[in-house]
Amino acid sequence: MKTANLGPLRRVGVWLQGAALLLGAALSGCQSPHQALQALASRHAVQLETLPTLPFPLTVGIPPLRPMPSRIRIYLEGDGRAWATSTQPSLDPSPRHLLVAGLAFGDPTPSLYLARPCQFVTPLDCRSALWTDRRFSKEVLDSLDQALTLIKTRYGNQDFELVGYSGGAALALLLAVRRDDIALVQTLAGNLSPRQWASLHGLSPLNGSLEPLDQRQRLAQIPQRHLFGADDRVVPPVLLQRYREAMGTGVCLQSAVLPEVSHSLGWEQVWPAWREQPLDCVRD
Repeated sequence: MKTANLGPLRRVGVWLQGAALLLGAALSGCQSPHQALQALASRHAVQLETLPTLPFPLTVGIPPLRPMPSRIRIYLEGDGRAWATSTQPSLDPSPRHLLVAGLAFGDPTPSLYLARPCQFVTPLDCRSALWTDRRFSKEVLDSLDQALTLIKTRYGNQDFELVGYSGGAALALLLAVRRDDIALVQTLAGNLSPRQWASLHGLSPLNGSLEPLDQRQRLAQIPQRHLFGADDRVVPPVLLQRYREAMGTGVCLQSAVLPEVSHSLGWEQVWPAWREQPLDCVRD
């Protein structure tokens, strides 16, 4: 095939167009996690705010909520980038893969996205223990608890449905046993028991973190559904089996292990079909 002979001006135009594409790709690759979240929120007409919760302010994504719903679905972010290497904590735990935010922003149900402490916002008292050993600590739970109270005060909803991803699942369960307005908990690739998760992976205990199964009697009264990926190596399905065994009978609990789903892949495809399915709460 004969190569076209471009004139000087056209060659310059092609070069400039290519340079612009390369520059755009470089800039998008250099986006901070907050800039990436803001771009995603803008595409979905979602407003990002920082809630003045204590001891840690939290980033929340709020879509237009009209009319005011009686129940709001809250998507709780996972652990994010807790570790830079196997031995070195990350300097910024904000997630790089915005899976949870994307699920929340694309949900037609009245839903809010709620990040974890020190994700997308960095107060002076952020320290790496908050996204490593103390990621499920009382101070983390306190901030999330206050966030739900502020949301309820603003919108006047009666109750919440919590959707927790990965480590956000443990916090969803801990919030459910603390509050009296959690109607339902659903989890995706959920770390339902940090103690069992650390033991399975041969990790040291998460000192300073709370354990949902320590309150299993209260937890047994919470309607809940847990979805696991069959290909998940981070939170493998065996943890679901151990959780169910620890919870015992008489629990309003539904679960499923989904084929061709891993810890971070496949959820965009399967969650839309699951999120609207009513929970079958048949007690033993």
